[in-house]
Amino acid sequence: MSFTNQKDNDNYETDPRGWELIKQYIPKDKKIWSPFYCTGKQKDIFADMGFDIIHEDEDFFSNNKGELIIDNPPFSLKKEVLKRCKELDKPFILIIPTCLLSLKWFQELFKNEIQMIIPSKRLTFSHYKNPKLGYTPPFGSFYYCYKMNLPKDLIFI
Repeated sequence: MSFTNQKDNDNYETDPRGWELIKQYIPKDKKIWSPFYCTGKQKDIFADMGFDIIHEDEDFFSNNKGELIIDNPPFSLKKEVLKRCKELDKPFILIIPTCLLSLKWFQELFKNEIQMIIPSKRLTFSHYKNPKLGYTPPFGSFYYCYKMNLPKDLIFI
């Protein structure tokens, strides 16, 4: 799924700083699958940090690549994305708005299985049609982590 062809409001990529903040929690020896393409810049960001990454303009829902998933999925499809991630049962770190924690379907799907990395400042994003970095949405986002074996369930950065 090249979500740039789906819904314009989903066409935001995480700025490099958002990934640099958590690089110490990403295993260097694993192949990362970053399935939500947008402009494709994420491949360069992760490669510059020394990670082996698969980042191709393909349909997330019909593929299964890499050893772990790290990405910023389209927020309008968060339920479908998270159900698919659970089905794949692959470790992941996904940037998703904080309100996800209060949703019953999420609580039932991932009860006692999620760890969180919580940034001290709101993350910034770039829209694929506007190369300017630094858009801050009016809501916060966390890094939702599954099977990442972090040292603590809640990490504040």
